[in-house]
Amino acid sequence: MKKIVLTVVAVLGFTFANAQEQIAKGKWLIEANTGFGSLGNGSTSFGLWDEDGITAWNVGAEGGYFVMDKLAVKAGLGYGDTGADLANTIFSYKVGAKYYLLNQFPLEVSYTGASIKDADENPSYVGFQGGYAWFVGKNISVEPGVRYNVTLNDDFGSGKNAFQFNIGFALHF
Repeated sequence: MKKIVLTVVAVLGFTFANAQEQIAKGKWLIEANTGFGSLGNGSTSFGLWDEDGITAWNVGAEGGYFVMDKLAVKAGLGYGDTGADLANTIFSYKVGAKYYLLNQFPLEVSYTGASIKDADENPSYVGFQGGYAWFVGKNISVEPGVRYNVTLNDDFGSGKNAFQFNIGFALHF
């Protein structure tokens, strides 16, 4: 039993030390996220949705720079298709900040905007996200999390506040 406890403590200590190195000032971050739970009207995540026989998709990525230990300033881009009859394409952008609480709990605040082809109005959101960072290698982390997007324009046809479950994959340099 003593060996099991010591092994668990050693593994957690190694993960903690590895995380400190990867989220230090001057490091870079590249992320790809999956977004579940919200038919996107602007997203920088990878997603494929089918709702009422209409299929929509999105691709995107985000990058960041650690301006101080544990705090990264981020930007992201996304592109997708709503699947509607008019084949509306969506270009999305995101800016924000991500802070790693206790080196393993990423908390993010961001602004996401979108430009939808042939739309009279475009959606925008402020998002809040929290999760867990599992550093599976020296430069790789898997980051499951929950995100809440607050719409900034209630008049947008399908713009609603929305919860999302995300699984992020990050490369740290």
